[in-house]
Amino acid sequence: MSLFSKKPDYTNADGTPGYKRGGIPKVIPVVAALVLALLALISCCTVITAGHTGVVSTFGRVSENVLQEGFHFKAPWQTVTKMDNRIVKLEVSTEAFSSDLQTVNVNVAVNYRVDTSRSYSIVKNVGTNYQDVLITPAVNEVMKSIMAMYTAEQSITNRNVISTALLDELNEKLSESGITVSDINIIDFDFSDVYVAAIEAKQVAEQEKLRAKIEQDQLTMEKEAEASRRVIEAEAAAEVAKIEAEAAAYAGEKEATANEKIAASLTQPLIDYYKIQQWDGKLPTVTGADTIIRLDEPAGGSPAPSPTPQPEE
Repeated sequence: MSLFSKKPDYTNADGTPGYKRGGIPKVIPVVAALVLALLALISCCTVITAGHTGVVSTFGRVSENVLQEGFHFKAPWQTVTKMDNRIVKLEVSTEAFSSDLQTVNVNVAVNYRVDTSRSYSIVKNVGTNYQDVLITPAVNEVMKSIMAMYTAEQSITNRNVISTALLDELNEKLSESGITVSDINIIDFDFSDVYVAAIEAKQVAEQEKLRAKIEQDQLTMEKEAEASRRVIEAEAAAEVAKIEAEAAAYAGEKEATANEKIAASLTQPLIDYYKIQQWDGKLPTVTGADTIIRLDEPAGGSPAPSPTPQPEE
């Protein structure tokens, strides 16, 4: 007999079966029972996807035994809260004041993850909105504290230092809650328009100062080069004069040496010989009473007579 067949309520005069109006087919209760059984089976199963854990609650009581990745059975009256334990990025914008009382708007990207063993604690004590309850307020508090240690200008040049300090203090603050911050990136520092204009004016002044210093250094270098050139020329001239003086002294010394050698080589007969060679045969005109010129050895072998001095007219 077919499951969906129905017995006739009566038989017509012609022998055909008859049915009463408003009757419920027998198939409907069967289908309803199958649906209820399927729903009950589904409510007893749960699937935890990769990178997540399941926190089981029984009539509101949170169990410390969390469900890991995969397929799990549970009681129909139990609920499972799925927690994301992967690294999650959260952007936080906060307003802080620098040590020189400048308003600084900071946009920070926070990469964090929830410890799998502490998922039940977060669900039990905080709930699933732990970003708004724990992480964002902690970032705001720590950022305000760190920014107060630097001037507005220092906050720009010490961005890496601020990021490192923010990372360390956030981990110290959130570690007890089971949240670990893996990385901090300061996306942007935004200052007031007045301060930005002042920074631009300062940069222009610094550039002008640098340009003037470069020009002054160039002029100084040119003057030093000219002075060095003159010193080199003077030293060269002095060196030339020294060399010439040494050459003259050497020449004089050489000439004196030659004269000494000549004087040493002269003898009286040689001197007399040169006198004879240079004499033209005429007696000199001599003035004075004591001047005598004599030739010791004349050509004839007898002494030459001494000339008689002539009286002055």
